[in-house]
Amino acid sequence: MSVSAPDNKQRIQRLVTIDPWLQPYRKNLETRQRTLQQRRAALTAPDQSLDQTVDAHRYFGLQRTPQGWCLREWAPNATAVNLIGEFNRWEVGRDWCLQPAADHEGVWEIELPADRLAHAMLYRLRIHWPGGSGDRIPAYARRVVQDPETLIFNAQVWHPDPSYAWRHADFDPPTDPILIYEAHVGMAQEKEGIGTYREFADRVLPRIAAAGYNTVQLMAVQEHPYYGSFGYQVSSFYAAASRFGTPEDLKYLVDGAHGLGLRIIMDLVHSHSVSNEVEGLSRFDGTPYLYFHDGPRGHHHAWDSRCFDYAKVPVLDFLLSNCRYWLEEYRFDGFRFDGVTSMLYRDHGLEKAFTCYDDYFGPNVDEDAVAYLALANELVHELRPAAVTIAEDISGLPGLALPLDDGGVGFDYRFAMGVPDYWIRLTKDTPDEKWPMGTLWHELTNRRAAEKSISYAECHDQALVGDKTLIFRMADAAMYHHMHRDDTDSAVDRAMALHKMIRLLTLATAGHGYLNFMGNEFGHPEWIDFPRPENQWSYRYARRQWHLADHPDLKYGLLAAFDRAMLMLVRQSGFMQAPWANHLFEHADHKVMAFERGGLIFVFHFDPVNSRPDYRVPAPAGKYRMILDTDDTAFGGHGRLAPRQEHFTLGDNPDDARTTPRLSLYLPSRTALVLSKAD
Repeated sequence: MSVSAPDNKQRIQRLVTIDPWLQPYRKNLETRQRTLQQRRAALTAPDQSLDQTVDAHRYFGLQRTPQGWCLREWAPNATAVNLIGEFNRWEVGRDWCLQPAADHEGVWEIELPADRLAHAMLYRLRIHWPGGSGDRIPAYARRVVQDPETLIFNAQVWHPDPSYAWRHADFDPPTDPILIYEAHVGMAQEKEGIGTYREFADRVLPRIAAAGYNTVQLMAVQEHPYYGSFGYQVSSFYAAASRFGTPEDLKYLVDGAHGLGLRIIMDLVHSHSVSNEVEGLSRFDGTPYLYFHDGPRGHHHAWDSRCFDYAKVPVLDFLLSNCRYWLEEYRFDGFRFDGVTSMLYRDHGLEKAFTCYDDYFGPNVDEDAVAYLALANELVHELRPAAVTIAEDISGLPGLALPLDDGGVGFDYRFAMGVPDYWIRLTKDTPDEKWPMGTLWHELTNRRAAEKSISYAECHDQALVGDKTLIFRMADAAMYHHMHRDDTDSAVDRAMALHKMIRLLTLATAGHGYLNFMGNEFGHPEWIDFPRPENQWSYRYARRQWHLADHPDLKYGLLAAFDRAMLMLVRQSGFMQAPWANHLFEHADHKVMAFERGGLIFVFHFDPVNSRPDYRVPAPAGKYRMILDTDDTAFGGHGRLAPRQEHFTLGDNPDDARTTPRLSLYLPSRTALVLSKAD
């Protein structure tokens, strides 16, 4: 920590100044700061920072040394630990026994000559404890593979020669706004099968860059036994998912993204761990509580997974070092922390409505988890000041995306998770003619002013089997038969018009960033369903049909064209640099909403039937030119507005205080337009 860093009282005062509603909770905030201070002190020596001390991955696991190899694991309940593998025919032998480490209680270690292990050999640990024993994948294993025939997982010695040579080591991440393309390597391919890191790098990354996004959020990076878990049931936290390729292949992907000017962040799952025992951390040394809470608190009943005990120093060391490992070994540019709400509350926030500030304090809050998240952000930003951290939290915890020095938890951004939920409810439950403009505006702009946020209309959650993407919910079966460019089907026409308007409105009101899930920018049909017994292990819905967007006779490419134009507007105008959209006008019955942001005027007309000529919308006085129109034929619209038409405000007599400058506009039904001040 810096010598000039504020003390706890100063941090709390800054936080309360930012959010006066926290004033009654000063004592709770003091306790929270003390917990953070205690956890940091347990990890570091006096006058040292986290980045100087947190590096457990360099001590534990299988390490190459000048003398050969060294393997260490934390298993305090073990009575004996043996290394087994291809090198000893998977049999326990005297020469392969780990011994208690002299310098660390509960740690077992073995040193081996260089010729005893070779690159790509498979291995495990056989751990004995009072009353039993079991095979385990080492907790710090950096490479884990599954046998395609037996489906058994094993750790693998991984020390290729030569190592990967980075081509873009001097990558400089783009600045705000952050425009995120959420992607899954395995389902990014066209074929019915599992895609690879290299296929994604060569085929998908160029699409993302050309579409105008500047950040890739990569899902399912950490090793997970069950493919259908979408990567959120992690077993080996230090191993890159091997079903997509080798560690060098993943580095090739990250390097390729950097070469295209794309920041690349990964989903980091530190909210829970898979319940598997051989592949995961559960009962690693025979106890259920080594990495996790003991008893019911250690089991997440909704996810059937294990819950970390963030009060344990070795657990903090394991998770914090994991943050460091992915930053340094694979050069990721940051993390989306998954399941933050589940971490923050002992009831995991399940089916809970957070209605008052009391919900953010008290016995239901896991203060140790809050401290861990703060430490993780502190470490990440010490190591890489330009790294990005994003919190997936639905609870709205105050200060989550404020700097540590301001009393916050230190995330750079938080997801505006209520926005996609509202869009789903609106399109699912409310007829178009009854959409409430005032409520819609509130839902899109309801966020903490001091905290950066990222909005999105839909992510992977809304596309999973059992749900529907927005366009599929709106067009439904018509998408199977009426997506030809010459087809005038009314259901598809409505779906396409609203698809563009929903995305533009979400982007235009977003705080400091915007996210899109892979393929949704062009209205990818149907849902996502990973292979499982219920679908006869089919990959039909676990892929992306890029040819639909590329086909010149289909409408999908028109939606993709609009998405590109929308993001180009962000880059060229810089309107998202203005943190807030200024509400100008709304009319509930006419379904009209207008606002200004960054010098641009956005007008949305959601009326499904009526078009309105000479419609007066308040705007700062001046001359305006229309620069984007969702009804443009280039985007699958009807072309009812003349391109780049110009407008002068009316009623802007400076001598008459009663007059308000207004634009007189033709508003076609289900159309949005953007106007910019003209020279």
